[in-house]
Amino acid sequence: MADKVVDNYVQPAIPRFDGHYDHWSMLMENFLRSKEYWTLVATGFVEPETGAVLSEAQQKRLDEQRLKDLKVKNYLFQAIDRTILETILRKETSKQIWDSMKKKYQGTSKVNRSQLQALYREFETLQMKSGESVSDYFSRTMTIANKMRIHGDQIQDVIIVEKFFRSMTMKFDYIVCSIEESKDIDELSVDELQSLLQVHEQNLNRSTTEEQALKVSTNGESSAARGFG
Repeated sequence: MADKVVDNYVQPAIPRFDGHYDHWSMLMENFLRSKEYWTLVATGFVEPETGAVLSEAQQKRLDEQRLKDLKVKNYLFQAIDRTILETILRKETSKQIWDSMKKKYQGTSKVNRSQLQALYREFETLQMKSGESVSDYFSRTMTIANKMRIHGDQIQDVIIVEKFFRSMTMKFDYIVCSIEESKDIDELSVDELQSLLQVHEQNLNRSTTEEQALKVSTNGESSAARGFG
């Protein structure tokens, strides 16, 4: 949602709930504090008992609280998708909506953080295996990186590129050094790096095949020469 400019005042955009509760709740709390409505969410307000007689001042105060709470509920309704709101049974006050969201999603957020930490450890310890192809190693690494993104981490290509530089087998040392010296690492995409390494891999495989063919040919000639000797 774009910011709305009114009389040179920038109206802050209402933070949309995107599934990452901790981040959203922090943004939403800050938004409501800026409106001076946070107290209604944090502590709520007490409705008088049925039949209670209120003074004029008390009734005015209650009406003000109800109106403010309606405004907060309106912000929350705009921030939360309809499908999620339909799962919240009690929506009489903004505090009830907030508490329900916290109960439903804060636990999920903790699970996400735990899973993300495990993925971080797996990502950091990844190493290319001896004999593993560039394609297979990139596939293994990107599977973990994509899982990290699913769990909320905005891992950048440059971090993944640097990971490949650190974890390739020794036969790629020369090409890795060459790429580091000739390319702007901040601008190098994962796909471009994979392409460069695969070309190097094909050249290595071709050289190995030619060496083996030459060795077979040389051994054959030596055997033939001994046969004539």
